[in-house]
Amino acid sequence: PATARRPAPTSFLADVGHQAVMFDKFRGGVVHEQYKEGTHPRIPFFQEPHIIDIRAQPREIKTITGTKDLQQVSIYLRVLSRPMPEKLSNIYQDLGLNFGDRLLPSLCNEPLKAIVAKYSAEELLSKRAEISAQLKNEINRRAGEFNMLLDDVSITHLVYGKEFTSAVEAKQVAQQTAERQE
Repeated sequence: PATARRPAPTSFLADVGHQAVMFDKFRGGVVHEQYKEGTHPRIPFFQEPHIIDIRAQPREIKTITGTKDLQQVSIYLRVLSRPMPEKLSNIYQDLGLNFGDRLLPSLCNEPLKAIVAKYSAEELLSKRAEISAQLKNEINRRAGEFNMLLDDVSITHLVYGKEFTSAVEAKQVAQQTAERQE
């Protein structure tokens, strides 16, 4: 019995919020054309589309760093990032399809450690919005070099070392004891 072969598709669909880059064997690699939302023709076996989500994607980045007063703190950043649509072919060639997972941790760690080192552990809590804005500016500047856009950067969690947490608790107990004695 002969087996029926399905013909290869002669078109592809880029859904809403997605664009495609085309790998073309005739032209020797990635074509520098934009394939926006919609249906597009392709030559089977010679052209291979790679669909890329261009919507903002949330990612959480965790790092452990030191503050100005030498306290260890674990910081969790939430980063909303997306690729520059007009640079998709460059991003695909340089970083591949999982560009966000490969790029963002290295982009965020250095500025995060440098900026946090300027503040004390107490200031990290009281100036959280200011620090987040500084981080966004610095990380956005660096992300632009890799054709990425950052829509938001925010500090979601701060976890201090045991020594600092114990010292804060002891201070609160002492304050409450002093208030009761008054």
